Amino acid sequence: MRLPPAIVPHTEEVLREILRFAGPADVTLSRYFRENPKLGGRERGVIAEAVYGLLRNKSVFTNFAESGVGPMMRRMALLGLVDTVSIESIAGLSPEEVEWLTRTAQIDRNKLPLAMRANMPPWLLDKLIARDGEAAAMEMAEALNQPAPLDLRVNAIKANREDVMAALAAAPILCEATPYSPLGLRVIKKPALQNLPLFKDGAIEVQDEGSQLLAQIVGVKRGEMVVDFCAGAGGKTLALGAAMRNTGRLYAFDISEKRLAKLKPRLARSGLSNVHPVMIAHENDAKVKRLAGKIDRVLVDAPCSGLGTLRRNPDMKWRQTVETVAEMNVKQISILTSASRLVKAGGRLVYGTCSFLNEENEDIVAQFLQANPDFTLVPMNTVLAEQKIDLDTGDYLKMLPHVHHTDGFFAAVLERKK
Repeated sequence: MRLPPAIVPHTEEVLREILRFAGPADVTLSRYFRENPKLGGRERGVIAEAVYGLLRNKSVFTNFAESGVGPMMRRMALLGLVDTVSIESIAGLSPEEVEWLTRTAQIDRNKLPLAMRANMPPWLLDKLIARDGEAAAMEMAEALNQPAPLDLRVNAIKANREDVMAALAAAPILCEATPYSPLGLRVIKKPALQNLPLFKDGAIEVQDEGSQLLAQIVGVKRGEMVVDFCAGAGGKTLALGAAMRNTGRLYAFDISEKRLAKLKPRLARSGLSNVHPVMIAHENDAKVKRLAGKIDRVLVDAPCSGLGTLRRNPDMKWRQTVETVAEMNVKQISILTSASRLVKAGGRLVYGTCSFLNEENEDIVAQFLQANPDFTLVPMNTVLAEQKIDLDTGDYLKMLPHVHHTDGFFAAVLERKK
């Protein structure tokens, strides 16, 4: 089935805006689709896939586009579209464009230079090669350039994994149990879930397996006082609330009213009544100080570069720089230090990021421990064994897309001495 000729100018227009990297690609796409309501569901899907394909392969496609015909942005749009659908399904192409697209499709990408194949900014690729060596860095780059699967978390207070799998199979939606998270399901293909009774009733939530594990290693128990310090839209908050079996008190702190507003409908579906969303002005807000020394467990899912989520957010690698990461490091240590004041004696503090950079992860933990001798590192293999998770990543949780097929996640568990 052929796509309308307008698909090319629409892709070109939204791409021009996205490639300025002034904001997240998904936000720009959503706004563009709202402003162009005549675009059908199929057209929106193809444009979105074309844009994401181009962001993943930007180094390669920019090189290809330099040899083509017509305006540069049209060439980029066409490369993204041909990466998504066949050349034949795009109407309105000139014979020269068809010839050029056919020729570029036949290029063996494995023979391209390393830096181009990695589709990463040079600063990031250089950093990975220096740390892991060329082969491992390329393996990671290739995994990050693949689209992420769709992972679900079963809400344990409403359902169990086996029943959800059976209900999804009846839909029919094929899925398999995730290897590490006891509540996770990996869906084969990407069906629409919003209208499923399971979703509407809050029995399932969309959540990457790595994110599920980050919530699980907090190790919450019934009746505890727990704080999710950077709750965002609440994926981990909901996982924590369910793990607490809807008992105790769980505070969801965030500085963004907009993010907390996104938590509300999810919270309503979840059936949880132990979650208390709280908007704070900053990490040293009086609302935070009031809870000093009273909390059993604190999760700090810190603001970070987000480079571990490149499978979902490929624009992130082009938007981040050495300077933005350095700015994040200042924020990360400040937030972790403030959050640590909440933890009572014998309580636990979990620091996590969706990044694979040492300066956002191990380096922050080392800096914190040096300045806070009343905290000690709990080895992650001990924590994972406590949670009966069959995984050993050493002293820290390190989930990597090319090894574990999750987003890139890091976490450390710190315990305040009694």
